[in-house]
This record gives sequence, structure tokens and C-alpha cells, in this order.
Amino acid sequence: MVHAFIMVKTAAGKSEGLLAEIDDLESVADAHIVAGNYDIIAEADAPEVYDVLQTVSSSIQGLGGVTDTKTYIAMG
Repeated sequence: MVHAFIMVKTAAGKSEGLLAEIDDLESVADAHIVAGNYDIIAEADAPEVYDVLQTVSSSIQGLGGVTDTKTYIAMG
């Protein structure tokens, strides 16, 4: 199992709506609005690294209002 943290930057005023959409994705275990360089941090669990990357590139980056993402794979 692969555990990852996905940082999501959103357009102004879009964080709350996007939080619900991201949190509803199958591989996303939890998501939170945060203060800092990114607006949302999501935790994802998937069988393989490819599945995490697929979630980010196909599902999260495709949402209207997402302007940038950064993915960190947990190593332990």
C-alpha cells in the first residue's frame, strides 16, 4: 500500500468547494484546508504509486479551480 500527501493550490474562493470534491475521491482518505503555500492537503492511499499519480493527474488536476499540485510519497 502506498500512502501519499497531495498539496493542492486553488484559485481564489475555490478551496471549500474543491475540498468536498477531493475528499469524495475513492483513493483520498482525508483532506483539509490549510494555511500556507498550498490551500488543501489530501492524504491518499492506493495499491501502487501509479494509482496515486493517476488520482492526482486525472482526478485532482482536472477539477476546475485547481491551479497546482505537489505530491509527496510517504517512505515509511
